[in-house]
Amino acid sequence: MATSLGSNTYNRQNWEDADFPILCQTCLGENPYIRMTKEKYGKECKICARPFTVFRWCPGTRMRFKKTEVCQTCSKMKNVCQTCLLDLEYGLPIQVRDTGVSVKDEIPRSDVNKEYYTQNMEREIANSDGTRPVGQLGKATSSSDMLLKLARTTPYYKRNRPHICSFWVKGECKRGEECPYRHEKPTDPDDPLADQNIKDRYYGINDPVADKLLKRASTMPRLDPPEDKSITTLYIGGLGDNVTDGDLKGHFYQFGEIRTITIVQRQQCAFIQFATRQAAEMAAEKSFNKLIINGRRLTVKWGRSQAARGKDGKDGISEMGIRLDPVPGLPGALPPPPALDDEAPANYFNLDPATSPAIMNIAIPPPPGINPPPPGFGPPMFHPMGPMAPPVPPPITMRPPGTIHYPSQDPQRMGAHAALASHHTE
Repeated sequence: MATSLGSNTYNRQNWEDADFPILCQTCLGENPYIRMTKEKYGKECKICARPFTVFRWCPGTRMRFKKTEVCQTCSKMKNVCQTCLLDLEYGLPIQVRDTGVSVKDEIPRSDVNKEYYTQNMEREIANSDGTRPVGQLGKATSSSDMLLKLARTTPYYKRNRPHICSFWVKGECKRGEECPYRHEKPTDPDDPLADQNIKDRYYGINDPVADKLLKRASTMPRLDPPEDKSITTLYIGGLGDNVTDGDLKGHFYQFGEIRTITIVQRQQCAFIQFATRQAAEMAAEKSFNKLIINGRRLTVKWGRSQAARGKDGKDGISEMGIRLDPVPGLPGALPPPPALDDEAPANYFNLDPATSPAIMNIAIPPPPGINPPPPGFGPPMFHPMGPMAPPVPPPITMRPPGTIHYPSQDPQRMGAHAALASHHTE
């Protein structure tokens, strides 16, 4: 039986036959119900050039169809997705991942050495449980803080969008809204991200995306401890609704004794107070910019003392350290209320003390059939002309003109002239 002249197709036993691809969450799409086509030995792997089973699917509406690009053996050797070739654990390029864990995995490039290396890796994969990567990456036990800071916690479905319509760029697309490609202006052709190669991505060399991420990692901010040694509280922001008190305690207890955990649900933040300053510094160092709980990246900052918060509040600085500019058009501060004189009488009706009517204390006779109370009981009764009786106010017609206090006595009120005219006609 004649065989093919290719060095990788001499034995069909080396061809890959799989039932399901190895994909990341982004390439798989947000729709849990997708239809996927399977083509046995449909393409050759773009790394090892061996035929493998190709899967093709649409990750969502208004998205482009995607397919597997490398075989599962090459995917397992680097622990990457078969489509985008990004790390399955961190979602980062291989060059960034290998730099973070200090791994230098040099895969042979020639056809003969590559085939021999692949066969050895397949033997190692068959002897393993399939849950851990093989090769040099499987021997790396420590994770890197840089990888935790750069890792993507949520899928980036924008990466599945269709490509830009070249006819629209030239002004010749006649499909309109029915065009399956994007009608957007392309990026600058001189942009290094516009020139990406799948083999450079797999081997971890000359990857423009990896270079961009490594530059970002070198300029990431640091969290310096405050000078006040009495501060042992950390601020945790961005909790959301699915992070509980137990989740925070399960992460931060490893750094030292926790005194209190206070969750402010309205602001979606928490304050964790440690018993010692050393435990707080270790928790801040190990958690800053790399704390992920229940799939959410949380913000870690140092708490501030009450004196610092009060001082910053007077200077127009918020608790987050952001200077607040005054809003134009708002009224100024209200003047303080006048001091109240305890000895001054309470004038609830704003009456003039000079013209206020005197209070009369006149006894009301009891109803018929009821005897009056004996002397010494009941309200005091004064004779209108007695020496202890209060002065009788003069009649209304003989009172001196003064401030009118009641609407019924105001001659300028509505209807007063009409009532006076009708009185004179009668």
